[in-house]
Amino acid sequence: MTAVSSTANNESARKGSVLNFDVSPSDIKKTVDRLISEAKATHDAVAAQTNPTFDNVVVPLAMRENKRGADYAVITFLQNVSTDKDVRDASTEAEERLEAFEIESQMREDLYKVVHAVYTNKDEMDKLGDEDRRLVEKMELGFQQSGLGLNSDDRSRLGEIRKQLSELGIKFSRNVNENDGRETFTREELAGLPDSFFDGRETEVVDGVEKYIVTTKYPDMVPVMQLASSERTRRRLMVTNEQRCPENVELMQEAIALRLEAARLLGYKTHAEFVLVEKMAKTPKAVMDFEHDLRGKLNELARGELKEYEEAKRADKKAAGEEYDGLFNWDFRYYANLIKERKHSVNEEEVKQYLPMKEVTRGILDIYQNMLSLRFAKVENPPVWHPDVEMYEVWEAMSNEFVGHFYLDLYPRDAKYNHAAVWPIRSGYAKEDGTHEYPVAAMVANFPKATSSAPALLTHTDAITLLHELGHVFHGICSLTKWGRFHGTQTEGDFVEAPSQMLENWGWEPSVLSQFAVHYKTGEPIPADLVKRMVAAKNEGAGLFNLRQVFFGLFDMAIHDTTDGKVDAKAAYNRLREDVSMFKNGDTDTWGMATFGHMMGGYDAGYYGYLWSQVFSADIADMYASRFLKDGVESPKTGMDYRREILRPGGSRDASVSLEKFLGRKPNNKAFLRSIGLASSE
Repeated sequence: MTAVSSTANNESARKGSVLNFDVSPSDIKKTVDRLISEAKATHDAVAAQTNPTFDNVVVPLAMRENKRGADYAVITFLQNVSTDKDVRDASTEAEERLEAFEIESQMREDLYKVVHAVYTNKDEMDKLGDEDRRLVEKMELGFQQSGLGLNSDDRSRLGEIRKQLSELGIKFSRNVNENDGRETFTREELAGLPDSFFDGRETEVVDGVEKYIVTTKYPDMVPVMQLASSERTRRRLMVTNEQRCPENVELMQEAIALRLEAARLLGYKTHAEFVLVEKMAKTPKAVMDFEHDLRGKLNELARGELKEYEEAKRADKKAAGEEYDGLFNWDFRYYANLIKERKHSVNEEEVKQYLPMKEVTRGILDIYQNMLSLRFAKVENPPVWHPDVEMYEVWEAMSNEFVGHFYLDLYPRDAKYNHAAVWPIRSGYAKEDGTHEYPVAAMVANFPKATSSAPALLTHTDAITLLHELGHVFHGICSLTKWGRFHGTQTEGDFVEAPSQMLENWGWEPSVLSQFAVHYKTGEPIPADLVKRMVAAKNEGAGLFNLRQVFFGLFDMAIHDTTDGKVDAKAAYNRLREDVSMFKNGDTDTWGMATFGHMMGGYDAGYYGYLWSQVFSADIADMYASRFLKDGVESPKTGMDYRREILRPGGSRDASVSLEKFLGRKPNNKAFLRSIGLASSE
């Protein structure tokens, strides 16, 4: 990728859009003070309007949202990535203060009064365009769900609950980020792991024996669960992982009770009813019908897969002279990988040799450039929060217009967010002078680092994750909305994953893999036969894998679609996992729900959305392939159709409208069922 030429205006825009992440705790506090002060002034002025209109009420409120976005995002994002504990703590405190202020603002009756006046003014609403009308409707609903229709005592209590929930979520996340587990093992106890796993790995002497330190971070956890032949080793590491953050058990229990109390104050039976009002599913019944229907279909696949796993473990136990005692959760990844290797001769270590991080990243970015008619330029010596972070500018390929920029923070380090996610640091929106603000997104992940003997090498699953998360990045980069609150991934929660899930399909296309899968030593492209075997193995274990997703969704509903505010989350998690996923928990007390960050990070009563949206993503991918595969999955024409109808609108219209615009028909589940090896019943 090379830098591109630009006009003077573009150059000015490019420089002016760069954000500053080099902030101190005192800088963060000053920013919070300023944001709150500016917001209060705006709110007071709006609330004082005696003749409320869209222009003097809704526009100032929405412009305040637009302008505060980047500052707010930067200072609250740093708690996930900064190496400075003081900065992380200041960032966490900033989020607590800002969230508390936003909750207070949503409880202001004087603000609601003027917004409601605009909402109920038919003449005013009739003259608005679609996105402006949607903005007013969302503001009205937001105030209603914040309790502005309640009496003063209930409204005050609701405000207290919202503040408490915000604080609980922040504490929960901080505990997960800062409390990784660790175990020590001998080389013998880690039999099955490749030599590369030990390169540069820290050791310590325990009882006179040198042992390797293994953490619960993804680059350690996943290979051990997949490859360690010792069941005792797998069990130890999984138990350590699932006994992390015991304090989070109580935090989640508090959140469950508070969410139910808030929902009841607002007239809903359960928290799930409250949440689903703004989702595509709309009702808990629709979610439960979806989960149970899918569970029934998946069970057909899973029973056959389970039988194979059982036979493999029985043979292992017999060879070791031990009694077979069943399949446990720590067996899932190991036997899934073992069966895949045996049936399809697909070895993850062999595949990794063809997926060097540098080449995969370059190749995937090139694919996105071609597909979306964009051009990326890597910034040298960028102003970032850590030396590992890369920064890219984004330009229109055809016109050389500046679009925005994104960051890649891809490797693990202490106290960093320990999964993979994308933060929309700045939303795009229409500015008052007629120009458009440039979006910024940051991808954070924890891929393996280089060792003394090899560069950073990815598993195929890692490569799929990279494709997926970059899909979120470019949803934000390619979105073009008038108002920041509708930008990019700010769609219905049960649709937000669909665009990125659709793009995972390219990781299975031979024509795509050939562009970046090359041997890290020889530069030879990945053999066609290996790709063929990988594709053949794609759905191996799909029944059991997707049942685990159903389990997460059913657990979510068990604690949120209930009238029992004291439902035992730990017990529900362990019971449902064993019942739905078909693997036993074992006799050691664990609390895996304590690190289930989705439940405290915005996916409450929404986890079903991963599978729900996957139905749509499969339909999009199927249509994409059937219409344009002959031109290649990077077809610019197809890419522009996808960019125009799926990415550009963001949340400025219903996701169902965007889907039908791209598909040319209503979506269905036929492609999804085929994609996991199930025939459609229709």
